[in-house]
Amino acid sequence: MTTYFITGIGTDVGKTIASAIITEALEADYWKPIQAGELENCDTKKVERLVSNTKSKFHSNTYALKTPMSPHAAANIDGIVIDLKKITAPKTKNNLVIEGAGGLLVPISNAHTVLNLIKPNYKVIVVSRHYLGSINHTLLTIKALKERGHNVSLIFSGNEHKTTEDIIVSMTNVDVIGRIDEEPYFDKNVIRGYADVFKKEFEKL
Repeated sequence: MTTYFITGIGTDVGKTIASAIITEALEADYWKPIQAGELENCDTKKVERLVSNTKSKFHSNTYALKTPMSPHAAANIDGIVIDLKKITAPKTKNNLVIEGAGGLLVPISNAHTVLNLIKPNYKVIVVSRHYLGSINHTLLTIKALKERGHNVSLIFSGNEHKTTEDIIVSMTNVDVIGRIDEEPYFDKNVIRGYADVFKKEFEKL
């Protein structure tokens, strides 16, 4: 079975929607190790609402923090310290989709970032969305992952911005799975449609 780690170039770039699409396409399990804020409507609940298949299981967060901040800061407010050793992937015989928190170098403690959650055998999917500075953020994210020897591919999120995307692909030479368009809304039908389109690309990773 394969583990896919979904990270983004920043916050609110579309990681959760991408995670839902991958979970649906592969009928995989889903796990978000660290949730900071929105506990009543957390990312796990969002993905579960968007997935149609009955095979996927949704595993509990290792850390569920109350404040919508960087995990290290949210944990400090909650009076706890995030221990990397306690963050262990759930045991499953299914493919597993893991969603990170924020961007790749978001601190989870004084010593570790989200990057430290990614094991050598994980396949990493970076979600990139165009904004001023997104080229730099995408290149830095992919560079950090490649330097650690990770298998990296890319999903573009939002409206096409050709010059941005062309230079990212040219300078990184990573595989592009596809694009998640700026949809009016995302529901089970929309997610299933993307899952059908992307499934073969995910299976080739």
